[in-house]
Amino acid sequence: MVYNPKNFELETTSIWRFTERGKWATHKGDYRGNCPPQVPRNLLLKYTKENNIVLDPFCGSGTTLIECKLLNRKGIGIDVNIDALKIAKERLNFKFKTVYEPKLIRADSTNLQNIIPNEKIDFIFAHPPYSNIIKYSEDIKEDISRLNLTEFLNQMNSFSKECFRVLKKDKICSVLIGDIRKNKNVIPLGFNIMNIFIQTGFKLNEIIIKEQHNCKMTDYWKNKQIDFYLLKHEYIFILKK
Repeated sequence: MVYNPKNFELETTSIWRFTERGKWATHKGDYRGNCPPQVPRNLLLKYTKENNIVLDPFCGSGTTLIECKLLNRKGIGIDVNIDALKIAKERLNFKFKTVYEPKLIRADSTNLQNIIPNEKIDFIFAHPPYSNIIKYSEDIKEDISRLNLTEFLNQMNSFSKECFRVLKKDKICSVLIGDIRKNKNVIPLGFNIMNIFIQTGFKLNEIIIKEQHNCKMTDYWKNKQIDFYLLKHEYIFILKK
């Protein structure tokens, strides 16, 4: 097994482009909506050190946690979906000389009061669902991917407050999020969430534009006659407490 990417270099500009999804260690691109591992690797190497505690509050198939294991960070992965946690557990089950095995917890990231103490976390990488664009479950009450836009933003407001509570002072919360389109019109979901975090008390350090590649829906829309541009960008907001 190859544990590290070939020819990897840290990003140095605010435009990130990963045409090929990383496939080192146990990374795969089959879990819908997961991000390229190059994203958390860049962020972890820039904003954390070995032994730091890293929180992924929507851990999905475990992309960030795999990187935590490879880079000797204390990874904590949270998700409300037990099926996602099973996939993450399987992908974290590889032999590697590491000091820390990531922890997986089934919980609602909008309410972590009984799970994570105040100012415990050194870094947060959050990649939440994009409202109800991709639904990750049919009947999980706490699953925010099932919510309409208004309900979703209300829950993200609660989530931002939890991020502020658990994060140590002067540390970074990063949020990967994209915009959505309804009835041909763009809904600036990214900036809505950015503003929620700023209103919570975070300071905006950076806005990174991440190009989207290998998106299944792109080919679908290419075969349709449309009069709007296909969304091909996401944001990574770097927010400091």
